[in-house]
Amino acid sequence: MIATVLVANRGEIACRIFRTCRELGIRTVAVHSDADENALHARVADATVRLPGSTPTETYLRGELIVKAAVAAGADAIHPGYGFLSENADFARAVQAAGLLWIGPPPEAIEAMASKTRAKQLMGIAPLAHVTEADLPVLVKAAAGGGGRGMRVVRQLTDLDAELTAARAEAMSAFGDGEVFVEPYVEGGRHVEVQILADTHDTVWSLGTRDCSLQRRHQKVIEESPAPDLPDQLAEELGELAIRAARAVAYEGAGTVEFLISPDGKAHFLEMNTRLQVEHPVTEAVFGIDLVALQLRIAEGEPLETEPPSPHGHAIEARLYAEDPATDWTPQTGTLHRLAVPNGVRLDTGYTDGDDIGVHYDPMLAKVVAHAPTRAEALRKLAGALEQATIHGPLTNRALLVNSLRHKEFTTAHMDTGFYDRHLPELTQQAPDPHAPLAAALADTHGRSRFGGGGWRNVPSQPQVKRYAMGDTECEIQYRHTREGLTAEGVRVVHVDAGLVVLEVDGVRRKFEVARYGDTDQVYVNTTTLTALPRFPDPAAQLAPGSLLAPMPGTVVRVADGLTVGAQVTAGEPLLWLEAMKMEHKITAPATGKLTALNAVPGQQVQLAALLAVVQPT
Repeated sequence: MIATVLVANRGEIACRIFRTCRELGIRTVAVHSDADENALHARVADATVRLPGSTPTETYLRGELIVKAAVAAGADAIHPGYGFLSENADFARAVQAAGLLWIGPPPEAIEAMASKTRAKQLMGIAPLAHVTEADLPVLVKAAAGGGGRGMRVVRQLTDLDAELTAARAEAMSAFGDGEVFVEPYVEGGRHVEVQILADTHDTVWSLGTRDCSLQRRHQKVIEESPAPDLPDQLAEELGELAIRAARAVAYEGAGTVEFLISPDGKAHFLEMNTRLQVEHPVTEAVFGIDLVALQLRIAEGEPLETEPPSPHGHAIEARLYAEDPATDWTPQTGTLHRLAVPNGVRLDTGYTDGDDIGVHYDPMLAKVVAHAPTRAEALRKLAGALEQATIHGPLTNRALLVNSLRHKEFTTAHMDTGFYDRHLPELTQQAPDPHAPLAAALADTHGRSRFGGGGWRNVPSQPQVKRYAMGDTECEIQYRHTREGLTAEGVRVVHVDAGLVVLEVDGVRRKFEVARYGDTDQVYVNTTTLTALPRFPDPAAQLAPGSLLAPMPGTVVRVADGLTVGAQVTAGEPLLWLEAMKMEHKITAPATGKLTALNAVPGQQVQLAALLAVVQPT
């Protein structure tokens, strides 16, 4: 029997595994980098071991350090979670060589399937060795790992070499393995996968299908089970293929076989993930099981039932990211002041109120999961929960998720992997609440005097003026202090205090919850985030036209070959690349002109809004 488990991972998945371990009476050990010293997964574990350093290559990708940590902490088993070393056969062997129990498939099965190139060979599929114009578009893909890292769609042959270089660098940073390959890219396909579970007694379960077609940068955003509007015959075929793949490598534990369904209904094998998937909660909800608990029992040698449980209802999961989808999915950093969702949905997260979101790891804050008898009910439940959630901190993709769940193409199950390519601008739109700035201004006046601000006067005075920014929009609002209290044109002020404002407009009363944290300019009014602006802008804060600022803290990993001050550049031309949160981000010229400043060199750490370069427009 397993007594103590070390989770060789961090964040949300570590916390999720710890939760099941606590329910089963198993002690837990966390490993943490220096950047994660105060992270939630380190705080909730029974014991912790430090991995010196902050980047993945220094810490969570150092298998020898993790095995040493497990031995030192007295653990008798290691669970790899997903990502990092979860599909590394050498790490699995090192765990077993140390006398520890490996909670995962045999190293030989990992070796056969964890490399996508070897997995395709096993399934009789060969990658493209020589790409020609006739092969386009193609997909450059990392052989190891997952999560969309090390993947690039190439539509022009002249871009292939650059994308291969970028994919290798990203794969090496994320997985410690820079191998990439090229395969045909299926346009307009659906991404459908099958969850499998196999014991050591020759029983293999196929636990239905999941649709994961809504993706950004080839990383899943919204997942659901079962895959909607999938013909029964095709669903059965996918289940049989998944079981066949598992038996071909004598698989044990949890795994996922992924397919791309072309518009003509043909299934194309993508890969087999020899680990737990991020989206496993939707399968748990539909089948009423705990996949982590079953992983542990399989590792202990217990048999599965002959047949899996019957599925019930529909489940949908949305990944909440700290990112700005409207600006090329730029990751966001800062303090997460508050994260809460309504009752009735599942929240899996590696953060809690007051935690910092740093630059070294994936920007996913949480997974929100809804389960209901029908797909339509699950959609409504999840969209409503996200819309009502309290999220105070860095910008997130909340609006994108809500709009996606309510988009006709998704509600009618006519989506494919090109969904965001087609609809991103409309999905990132969020109608600003016109009364949120007034609520923020009124709440700000409360408590500054017993009269609610500057106090009223018998002589009519000039209105009070405050300015706020809501995204790219700036607004100016006015209100007055009178004998009757605070007033604003067209609005009746019913109640004001520092945390709650009640306004009546056209006979309808609305509540506005207002929050502010510390000495910052950020104000949160219901689900609207505002930035308080000075009444008169500071002229010294103006930047030269064409200034390129760092969109996030990160590391300069590359500068365009031959780029020097004085060079002529064209609008959209790549100038340099930043790495943040395990992804590369391309910084391009904002206009055609002359490069008059270049403040970035490879290896340099830059802060948010640091001046990287200046392009003087011509």
